[in-house]
Amino acid sequence: MNETFAMKLASYACDLDAAALPEPVLACVRRRFVDSLACVLGAFDTAPVKAAIALARTVPAASSSVFGTTLRTTPDLAAFANGTMVRFLDYNDGYMGREPGHPSDNIFACLALAEAEGARGRDLMAAIVVAYEIQMRLQDAANLNKRGWDQVNYVTVAVAAAASRLLKLDVARTTQAINIALNGHIAMRQVRSGELSDWKGCSAANAARNAIFAAQLAGHGMTGPSPIFEGKMGFFSQVSGPFTLDTNAFGSPENGDYAILRSLTKSFPTNGELHTAVWAALELRPRIPDLGAISAIHIETTEFNCRVLADAEKFHPKTRETADHSLPFNVARALIDGDITIETYSDAKIAGARAAALMSMTKVSEDPVLTAMFPQQLPNRVTVTLASGQTISSEVVSGPGSLENPMSDKDFEQKLRRMAGRHFTEAVQDRILAFTARLEHQRDYRELFENMASRR
Repeated sequence: MNETFAMKLASYACDLDAAALPEPVLACVRRRFVDSLACVLGAFDTAPVKAAIALARTVPAASSSVFGTTLRTTPDLAAFANGTMVRFLDYNDGYMGREPGHPSDNIFACLALAEAEGARGRDLMAAIVVAYEIQMRLQDAANLNKRGWDQVNYVTVAVAAAASRLLKLDVARTTQAINIALNGHIAMRQVRSGELSDWKGCSAANAARNAIFAAQLAGHGMTGPSPIFEGKMGFFSQVSGPFTLDTNAFGSPENGDYAILRSLTKSFPTNGELHTAVWAALELRPRIPDLGAISAIHIETTEFNCRVLADAEKFHPKTRETADHSLPFNVARALIDGDITIETYSDAKIAGARAAALMSMTKVSEDPVLTAMFPQQLPNRVTVTLASGQTISSEVVSGPGSLENPMSDKDFEQKLRRMAGRHFTEAVQDRILAFTARLEHQRDYRELFENMASRR
């Protein structure tokens, strides 16, 4: 029998040696864990999270915990609730290959199963590394959004593999988990098209939930459609188009090329591809004596940003989800406020007349030179024309959180404390950070969840 691509992914997931993970990779996992916790803290009281928690409450189980509560439920429902918290602010890490995505969408799905299965911290970290590796390599391999499919289809594959590892499935059953997960749970791109809904922040969490269910089924002997990638009606034919991916080149102690080390982090709670436009607007702001003197704004950007972040609805955002993916809105608010924060997406600021006025005089166009730099760089250029006829311009191709300018441990700590201040005392924050600093040595995750539930 020929080895299918799903089998190759399964072999990588099962064979990765947790004990051989080098310290720079473990350190990166710890940073992404802290970063994801910071994102969770900004979403505790939001409507989609409340809905996810309400559903989880209907299925009590002594398996997996939900952040911000004393609730324990099934691993799949905990992964959905906690994953929704991570994604709500659009503040978690990201990666842009041929397809965009957020590999930290996998972290708390892995945690839900690690808690349920009593997995050691080192094994949790290895599962996270597997999930990052598979998702990011798939993102490098093929674009989905131009074909009408959503990026979270890669989350489905990554979590199915990582979950199977935590469940201690062999290669054969891990292959079946991937087969089941991918065939049964294909997500459409409509979730990120036009006016965006709550589901924009839930889609990845749902992919993770489905993948855990698929791995659990495979663990009980269920088989799935095969070959799921290469088959006549499979993923290559129906969704991604054909691609090749050498799993022998995936991250290993021999090559040191772990994908997680290439993931990017965020200094603003908004779409990652527009961060450099925000930095450009912030650079221009002190050079504009009076925002009322602006007569035109021209944002030159990449083909991707024009298509995804500057369609008609993005010039008239009505929801938080649309606003945080709107290139003209974020540039306008950066010019007005001098920053982008979670308050930027309040109803009042989304409906603000001043931002609407600036967006009405904003033009967005593709610059092929900037497109050629993408996705290795995520460039944007903002040019402001004043009533006097003077033009001032700023082009930014990279910013904090990029590979060229990575965030430090201190930056991640400050991000968590900034988001935690409204919920926890400094002593509780210290305990959360101390737990994460010892993540590979943990055997019981109750301490983390108890601290995350100890609100003021």
